Amino acid sequence: MKIQRIRAIAKKEYLHIIRDPRSLIMGLALPMLLIFMFGYALTLDVDNVPLVVWDQSETPASRDFISRFEGSSYFSLKSYARDYRDIERAINRRDALVALVVPVDFGRRMEAGRRTTVQAIVDGSDSNTATIALGYAENIVRLYGRDVALEKARRLEGVLPRPPLDIRPRVWFNADMVSRNAIVPGLIAVIMMVIAALLTSLTIAREWETGTMEQLIATPLKGSELILGKLIPYFGIGLIDLALAVLVGRFAFDVPLRGELWLLLGMAIIFLFGALSLGMLISIIGKSQFVASQFALVATLLPAFLLSGFIFPIANMPPFLQLFTHIIPARYFVTILRGIYLKGVGLTMLWQEAAFLAVFGGLVRLVAVKKFKKKIM
Repeated sequence: MKIQRIRAIAKKEYLHIIRDPRSLIMGLALPMLLIFMFGYALTLDVDNVPLVVWDQSETPASRDFISRFEGSSYFSLKSYARDYRDIERAINRRDALVALVVPVDFGRRMEAGRRTTVQAIVDGSDSNTATIALGYAENIVRLYGRDVALEKARRLEGVLPRPPLDIRPRVWFNADMVSRNAIVPGLIAVIMMVIAALLTSLTIAREWETGTMEQLIATPLKGSELILGKLIPYFGIGLIDLALAVLVGRFAFDVPLRGELWLLLGMAIIFLFGALSLGMLISIIGKSQFVASQFALVATLLPAFLLSGFIFPIANMPPFLQLFTHIIPARYFVTILRGIYLKGVGLTMLWQEAAFLAVFGGLVRLVAVKKFKKKIM
């Protein structure tokens, strides 16, 4: 393997990227577009849930109860209903996700200290949001019931009794529990995986389609030198994308970076090598830019988005899919990025993921070199 040959191929690929605006747009503009689009549009936070209330009681007690929902950041009171038809109409029009029905005898029963029931109607067409919203409502009702019971005990006994059990929650790593802090690091991994594989999936296939592969075959150039030379320019683009993504995450989305920047860079280098090598292997097998690009999207976007733990927890997947996720490199890079970004952990906690990515990159490059044949097909 000669450095001069590798440098010559890298220069050739670099000039092609500079002269081809589509490559620059795909390599630099598209990742930024994706991170802004997904960063702003994709959120797992459930707040300002639209609420409609049918207050049949219309007493100070019922109004105090409803004010608990109005004062919560999780609910947004949209309107009052007069019957079930109003509730059905509001839910069908998506004007409300949750409806509360306060019974006629609510105030009387609460004053008497008797148990009463409030109906909560939830739109279950979005089951995840409905489950979270119902949990918020149940928590507000539970706290209201506790406050009423404590106030009644204070009036009877003259002192405010202390509850026998008290919980003091403390959230680590994401104290505000903002989903964006976990989404943006995972999004960086997904975008880098897709863009890196997509860019290099066109390189060898382009040489075959444009007829320049015959000229390369006629040279003393080895397959390993050709592959490495073509990887170098895209490696630089990947590092630029990483730097831009980190800056966007920090200054546009205010995502904290608690870990070491040098560790993030080192892990990204290992991951990029594997992702670029995977794209190169796809390009060698495909021999057509269209086939290679489509296969690269299927082989990277769907696994990275669905099976990496980026959005859907791996523990909730069927057992056979959980096993399959172990061969998805984005799974390990998502874990690495969240560990560095949110937890600030070091290499002692991430060495297993880093080792897998290094082995994956080495194996994929080895297979790519073996698959590349210097002969006219």
